[in-house]
Amino acid sequence: MSKNIFDYIIEDRLPFFWCEGCGNGIILKSIAQAFADLDLDPKNVVVVTGIGCWGKADDYLSTNSLHVTHGRALAAATGVKAVNPDLKVIALMGDGDGVTIGGNHFIHAARRNMDITAIISNNFNYGMTGGQYSGTTPEPSLTSTSRYGSVEPPFDICALAKAAGAPYVARATVYHVNLLEKYIKNAILKKGFSVVDVINICPTYYGRFNKLKSPVDMMNWLKDNATTKLEEGNIYNNKFAIGEFANEDKLDFSTKYARIQKNARELSAHLEQDLSGK
Repeated sequence: MSKNIFDYIIEDRLPFFWCEGCGNGIILKSIAQAFADLDLDPKNVVVVTGIGCWGKADDYLSTNSLHVTHGRALAAATGVKAVNPDLKVIALMGDGDGVTIGGNHFIHAARRNMDITAIISNNFNYGMTGGQYSGTTPEPSLTSTSRYGSVEPPFDICALAKAAGAPYVARATVYHVNLLEKYIKNAILKKGFSVVDVINICPTYYGRFNKLKSPVDMMNWLKDNATTKLEEGNIYNNKFAIGEFANEDKLDFSTKYARIQKNARELSAHLEQDLSGK
């Protein structure tokens, strides 16, 4: 019998607690749909979340879950995967959680090529704590802590992930749901560190501060500013290139570590034989 999204979403906990118009529900539904399409056993999936609006997502999922402190989702996910490489480990982070406070863990998870799927809800601000600017806030956006415009250049999450060594990197938006589901499935299937940067909407703060007063306005903003021509997409001018930025095969951390363990056991056995004179 084929699975559906309610094999992974706990229906009794609905409706979601997120603000009206927030795109987090779209992302969570897309994740559950990907799980269903891939026929994943919830018992073999671990979802790790940090702090922030998107950090609430694990409350609605019937998988194993681990809710940790701000910026540390990937550190905890790394530990889970290292201990049990057979688990499917999914890290759900916001832009503040994932690459601002958690930036150090992000680049090292990519460098190590941990077999973790990182799904980032990127709404360009710290939505839960009042709409402050984050590491992905485009110049010169207005936020609660940049009331006359942000002067800090933003991270391009996909460029950062690719440069740090992630073998699978993609971007979609909450408007482009079919692409979003496709990329999440591809990321889960990829052996190694995979990143899906999801451009999300925050009508409560980012939209209100930047003259995008309703969820419909923000959805139209995504539609009008997304481009599938990767060379034209530039977050510095509010253009969002959507597509796959990297898709290559690399040996992941767990595979290489298992080889090291095997070599260590063989060396230990040879040393024991030498010492015993056999």
